[in-house]
Amino acid sequence: MQCRVCDSQNLVPVIDLGEQPWCNHFLQTSEVGHEPFYSLRVIYCKECSTAQLDYTVKKEIMFGDHTYLSGVTKSLSEHFQKIAQEVHTRFAKGRTDLSILDIGSNDGTQLQHYKALGWKVLGVESSKKTAAIANANGVETANEFFNESFVDKRGLKVDVINAAGVFFHLEELHSVTRGIEKALKKDGVFVVQFLYLKNIIENCAFDQIYHEHLLYYTLKTIGALLKRHNLEMFDCYLSPIHGGSIVGFIGHPGAHAKTERFEKMYADEIKSGVNDIETFHRFAEQIKVMKQHNLDFLQKAKAAGKKVYGMGAPVKGNTMLNYFGVTTDLIQKLVEKNSLRKGLVAPGSHIPVILEDEVKTPPDVYYVLAWNFKHEILKNNQALLKQGVEFYFPVDPDRTQNAQGTVK
Repeated sequence: MQCRVCDSQNLVPVIDLGEQPWCNHFLQTSEVGHEPFYSLRVIYCKECSTAQLDYTVKKEIMFGDHTYLSGVTKSLSEHFQKIAQEVHTRFAKGRTDLSILDIGSNDGTQLQHYKALGWKVLGVESSKKTAAIANANGVETANEFFNESFVDKRGLKVDVINAAGVFFHLEELHSVTRGIEKALKKDGVFVVQFLYLKNIIENCAFDQIYHEHLLYYTLKTIGALLKRHNLEMFDCYLSPIHGGSIVGFIGHPGAHAKTERFEKMYADEIKSGVNDIETFHRFAEQIKVMKQHNLDFLQKAKAAGKKVYGMGAPVKGNTMLNYFGVTTDLIQKLVEKNSLRKGLVAPGSHIPVILEDEVKTPPDVYYVLAWNFKHEILKNNQALLKQGVEFYFPVDPDRTQNAQGTVK
């Protein structure tokens, strides 16, 4: 294959997580044991340094009818509200005729916050069920895939384009980026949010590698993509959401002055060596150590007769469970808030999903797969903590080392 960003064929494998099912395909009972498996392997481009998957599960399979909902998690909605207020305060400049397009708008949670500020909103969401939820909630949403043709068909010109957690999913990467460049007004701003590879590696959060995430950006590598399409990042900062995400502000070249914090963050990244291939080799070894550490914990819990449930059934949790080889032998249930996953079974591990209100007797241990919402989870479960229920975090960004943590 060729590099998804620069078209080079000078690619080498760096991380291999084996054959895994598409991890957002939570199964009906009749599907258990029949789910397809695909290679989950990260390769590194020696030309532009981009880390990426070497296999693409077609977008129609992954995004036509997924079960992820943005509005389920309070802290994510609060994060989206903060972003909307920040963009409004910084770029509205007293105008009342502002428009925003949200790519991968999900259930419309982000756009609801812009709508409350008086913006004209349009979402683009490929999942039929999710788009229907957004439209029912009063957020105009097109049930389509965003790309250059979508922009041409509608003749779009908007003040702000938003892409939260979707810009690294793109099978049609260059068509989408051309569409963004076309749809963005001369002084417009493209607000992008993406998992920051530097934090993924520092946290040993390898579970954020899965088939929907085709690319793993740094400031250097996303810059190479933007430059190819006559766009440039002029500001950014690191948000704690999802364990460490970049919130980047992008425009047409020269339309916005580059900020000091962007220049500093870029320089610090280059100095860190995160774009060097040796970093990926070390990361691969850390993942193996983490696997053994976690299996030791779960096997000791089993030997002690403890009941272990997974806290949350996030997509990334399936990467972890399947790479570790965990099944119902070690974790009996996955406990979720998202009603779309009620009664389903996790792909690969075949652990059944139940909703929070279906838990009659708490387990001895919650193995927290939704670790990126640690603070919200601990805040909401103070009563269980006081009862002695253990909350185990396989990934914990609050810790200073790449280690796992237990909270009792």
